[in-house]
Amino acid sequence: MPDFTIILDFILVLVSIIMLWKGAEWLVDSAAEIAHTLHVSDLVIGLTVVAFGTSAPEFAVTISAAFSGQSEISIGNVIGSNIFNLGFILGGTAVIRPISTSPKLFNRDGLYLLISTSIIFFMFFGLDGWTPNDAYSKTEGGFLFLMLIGYILYLFLKKEPVEETHPHSATWLSYIYFIVGLISIVAGGHLMVTHASNVARYLGVSDWIIAVTIVAAGTSAPELATSITAALKGRHGIALGNLIGSDLFNLLGVLGLAGIINPTMIEQEIYFSVFNLIMMVGLVLLMIRTNWRISRIEGGILVMINLIRWYFDFAS
Repeated sequence: MPDFTIILDFILVLVSIIMLWKGAEWLVDSAAEIAHTLHVSDLVIGLTVVAFGTSAPEFAVTISAAFSGQSEISIGNVIGSNIFNLGFILGGTAVIRPISTSPKLFNRDGLYLLISTSIIFFMFFGLDGWTPNDAYSKTEGGFLFLMLIGYILYLFLKKEPVEETHPHSATWLSYIYFIVGLISIVAGGHLMVTHASNVARYLGVSDWIIAVTIVAAGTSAPELATSITAALKGRHGIALGNLIGSDLFNLLGVLGLAGIINPTMIEQEIYFSVFNLIMMVGLVLLMIRTNWRISRIEGGILVMINLIRWYFDFAS
């Protein structure tokens, strides 16, 4: 019979799932009301406030690793999380419910993500690929962070027509629900990583498999819960904006700050991960553009790509 500690781990995993999904419901509903009141679109709210909030786990892991000089974790966590967001989360959300897209998302936000990812690739590796002396400097980190600030200012200063409507305007309770929902999904993701890992170890799963599955999925659990909930509620701007914005915040904000805090040498194995991320962003852009929706089939393709990637991670 399992001891009390493992039983408690099982219970807390269930609690974390409830926290994730209930928190996501509060977050999406309140974000839509706040967007309506501020006369901004669901997409802008998803790209900024919601995205930055759901990226909190990646921020905590990456900045902590940067302070301790663990460059492979600080950079690898961001790149891996972004691939996970565009593969499993975006793909899985589209499988559950096809996601409507828009020319604005493609021309402005999607292309900016592709440009940002490409800039990071050339910062890390230049035109001649990886060499042993490649380094990521404070100046480059600062440049990335300025790119994020400029993007946010552009979104909020440029007035654009609000395409989505909501039957209710925000009240003071809406802001409370937003904060409580955000805290709930971030804390739920942390609980899931900690206690699901304990359960996996009890069942004999290796630490490596735990790291590339449970930890990777757990730090992205806020984005997963938020995007699926938003899609099911028909708030496609929040669903897609959350993922695109999260990836931008990870690349420009989190990675930018990590470079400012502790410049690092670039490891060779990062080369193919960053290149794969560029390919993934390009594929997602193509899917966004075709018929201005991401279909169930396209979502399935994204999920399969990530499953294949995980297979080769395990095989290596």
